[in-house]
Amino acid sequence: MDTIAQLLHGFAIALTPGNLLAVLLGAVIGTVIGVLPGLGPTATLALLLPITIGMDMVTALIMMAGIYYGAMYGGSITSILVNIPGEAASVVTCIDGYQMARQGRAGPALGMSAFGSFIGGTVSVVVLMLISPFLAEAALKFGAPEMFALLFFAFTCIGGLTGKSRSQGLLMACVGLLLGTIGTDDIQGVDRFTFGTLYLQDGIGLVPLAMGIFGLGEILYNIEKREAQGAILATPKSLLPTAADWKRSAKPIARGSLLGFGVGIIPGGMPAVASLMSYALEKRVARRPEEFGHGAIEGVAGPETANNAATAGGFVPLLTLGIPTNSVLALMLAAMMLHGVTPGPLLLIKWPDVFWGVVASMYIGNVMLIILNVPLIGLFVQLLRVPYGILSPLIIMFVLLGAYALKNSVSDLVTTILFGLMGYLMKRFGVEPAPLILAFVLGPMLENNLSKALIMSRTGNPLFFFTRPIAASLLTLAILVLLCPLVRGGWRYAAARIGAQRGGRETSTGAAGNG
Repeated sequence: MDTIAQLLHGFAIALTPGNLLAVLLGAVIGTVIGVLPGLGPTATLALLLPITIGMDMVTALIMMAGIYYGAMYGGSITSILVNIPGEAASVVTCIDGYQMARQGRAGPALGMSAFGSFIGGTVSVVVLMLISPFLAEAALKFGAPEMFALLFFAFTCIGGLTGKSRSQGLLMACVGLLLGTIGTDDIQGVDRFTFGTLYLQDGIGLVPLAMGIFGLGEILYNIEKREAQGAILATPKSLLPTAADWKRSAKPIARGSLLGFGVGIIPGGMPAVASLMSYALEKRVARRPEEFGHGAIEGVAGPETANNAATAGGFVPLLTLGIPTNSVLALMLAAMMLHGVTPGPLLLIKWPDVFWGVVASMYIGNVMLIILNVPLIGLFVQLLRVPYGILSPLIIMFVLLGAYALKNSVSDLVTTILFGLMGYLMKRFGVEPAPLILAFVLGPMLENNLSKALIMSRTGNPLFFFTRPIAASLLTLAILVLLCPLVRGGWRYAAARIGAQRGGRETSTGAAGNG
């Protein structure tokens, strides 16, 4: 009852005219920056941070939170329509969302993305409100060994993203791992594969890589295939998901909500990681995994739900422990510190208006986003009517401007072009890019946590991981996932041998009887 009373107090704070306007502005700005490739919530909040000093503390945090989860909504729009991820967390949405749009189902893809985002965000806010103290305590137990085990488990799911050729998929994963090692090693401080250039010391950015492979590569491939006879995509017949779409998406949305929130509360658990893990999980448990990569709606519903759930989940360690799980929340932590608020266990006691005001604003923001996005689906799909001869140069300009605006760097522009050529070659030869992206995102995190864990062990003994219960459980689960295909293959081989032997006996028995 006390929790309900505090939540009602939070709604009283969030529904004041100033805070309500802050929620609306945050949601709209977040959606716009999610649509614009290369900008992202981190850069936007960094630019707005000085402005928040003159604002009321709760109002500033409400607007910043709205920008963050609004960007998760907006990032799916260009991913589905033109195969350009507006946000890093929307990279996975390109795989099936764009294929749905090519089949004339852009409307249902956008609709399911919006509804899944709403459900995932709302479920996460409810869980955040109810059990944030307990989850924050559990998240504190995730040190480097536990993070390594979690990321290793994520890598075991990479087999679900390899497409038709497992060998090609694993090769692309190796390429992603190699690209992820470029830059200065965080542990040893040694430059790797930088070739003496200052640009590569920071490593290759995810946004130029994703925009090049998914956006520019797709455009170059389409230009070669001369799909300029009309619109780039088939005109959608309906603008909202059908009952069959909801039936197929219900379980992915439920799984995405839980998985996304679980990943979000772990330090380092970014929405992009949650969406990648959700896609891999959905392909692994799907009845028709062959449809993934060719317009499976589960490949849109699960990841889009997961990335919004992870966004809300990240507020648990931030508000209750003062631990930001990613760069966006680190900026929100800075904003709180600028206003004299210290996040941590005492936040609910000393500054209850901050916690409950932000939580209540998330409820309102999610409702605003679904109201704003669903009616605009018809407007979004009108982009499909633009002739490809006009649309393709605009998209190329959009991609290159976004790549340059990210850091005002010509080097990012060149990187995007190079990865665009790589994406074109991958598309032309039918190579699946998802394993490369997954390995590129998770590889550096896996390596850093492995190094830290081995330093913690003092001896460098890998068995150290099995002395920690959470890490041991995750590694055991990962090993079982790896062994499952081998066991399944061995079982099928044995069954085939037994069947062949029985068939041989029946044939010989029949021949003897005829004789």
